[in-house]
Amino acid sequence: IRSFVSHTPNGGFYRLFKRLMDLAISLVGLVFLVGLFPIIAVIILIDSGKPVIYSQERLGRGGVPYRIYKFRTMKTTTDMEKEALVTATNDPRVTRTGKFLRKVHLDELPQVINVLMGDMSWVGPRSERSELVEIFQKVLPFYRARMLVKPGVTGWAQINQPYAETVEETAIKLEYDLYYIEHANILMDITILLRTFGAVLGFKGR
Repeated sequence: IRSFVSHTPNGGFYRLFKRLMDLAISLVGLVFLVGLFPIIAVIILIDSGKPVIYSQERLGRGGVPYRIYKFRTMKTTTDMEKEALVTATNDPRVTRTGKFLRKVHLDELPQVINVLMGDMSWVGPRSERSELVEIFQKVLPFYRARMLVKPGVTGWAQINQPYAETVEETAIKLEYDLYYIEHANILMDITILLRTFGAVLGFKGR
């Protein structure tokens, strides 16, 4: 772990650029959030009632907990609570509106607030609940190393691998996360953002 940490990018210029990029994209995202919020909120209310926004505790950089914000895409808040633990393909708990929001990744839009607050970056490993981290750390060495950096709205693992439904699939995504942490640079971050934008246009969310 000491050797791994010594190879992670920690230059001041990269950190500064990444934060400025986060802020710039978030300001644009905030405009979309303000503009789309009334429309999305009304559709969610008509389709499945309250609440519109769902908040859940996740672990950020260094294992520090924070609250992530999303548009609710499942039938109940109880379903959303279990989302990070068990989410299957064609999950019956996902609402009609939720399916569309997930396809175009609009359910993630409220995370603009998390990025502006500094809890998240636009690019980084996916944030997880503490319960899930404890489970995976027991069977996947280096799992907590994902928290050496801020979690991201999108990331190297997210654009290269589908949603993980098993420990084996999570192990593969962990490899991508660790590769990103060790090799992250400005060009890589921009590439991830462009590929994410392509996935949004291609309705490739789930």
